[in-house]
Amino acid sequence: MSRRFDYLGDVEGFLAVAEKGSFTAAAVALSTTPSVLSRAVTRLEARLGNQLLRRTTRRIGLTDAGRLYVEQARAAFTLLDDAEREVQGREGALTGRVRLSVPTTYGHHRLPPLLARFTAQYPQVRVELNITNRNVDLVSEGFDLAIRLGHLPDSGLVARTLEEAPLCLVAAPAYLERAGTPRTLEELGRHACVPFVMPSTGRRAPWVFRDGQGDIEWMPPATVEVSDDVLGVVSLAELGMGICQSYDFIVRDAIARGRLVELLPQLRGRTRPFSVVYSPHRRQSAAARAMIEVLTARTA
Repeated sequence: MSRRFDYLGDVEGFLAVAEKGSFTAAAVALSTTPSVLSRAVTRLEARLGNQLLRRTTRRIGLTDAGRLYVEQARAAFTLLDDAEREVQGREGALTGRVRLSVPTTYGHHRLPPLLARFTAQYPQVRVELNITNRNVDLVSEGFDLAIRLGHLPDSGLVARTLEEAPLCLVAAPAYLERAGTPRTLEELGRHACVPFVMPSTGRRAPWVFRDGQGDIEWMPPATVEVSDDVLGVVSLAELGMGICQSYDFIVRDAIARGRLVELLPQLRGRTRPFSVVYSPHRRQSAAARAMIEVLTARTA
């Protein structure tokens, strides 16, 4: 009987070229040579009867057929990987791999102790951690799980809430000595504020408060705007450049050490949720399920 899938090595080579964007970078990743990968892609194109890559002297791009094949081939390799991890996890200690994407806020301030707990409990599981403020595509990019901030749109993903994170307003003692301490929202409007620009809209994110009359959304005046990495507003506030709003778990230690001071505590009360999400169409490996349990079992 002839082998049906003896070309899988060519598929793996093509996926590496598509991911890395060049034959040279893919060859380094796979410990081979560009010419070997070029021949592999040529064989695969001949087998499929379609051009997968557009080759120019400067860059390599995917054709429409190439983009479709990348998506389907990644899904197939993911199924094979999941099958291997599931079988490995049935015997003795849990093994395998978990690919997890998290935003910078959670990746730097919430995840480390949870990850330490997970790796101590499951030392034979390899964790591939991606810290980014970009919402990755779990299926096409091969992620098992992602942690997302805010109220999630109806994306078809399964979501489990990790926590409702309280927000607070802070500034450095040096700034307050120089500019005074605001006691009301009206006074706050006359201060230097450091807002965050939402990547989805390109607009400043409103600061949110709660008083006896209900919830308040307040647009901070911009002295310095920060985009992409929301942790930047805290760094600038600590340097005395102005007032920022952040999550309590990010600034709690700086407040305790006297580097920051909480402002307008009477307007506290608003929170934003963090959730772990995963695709319902992909069967979770034993390792991914274990990671979900550790994440959702966390205590504040």
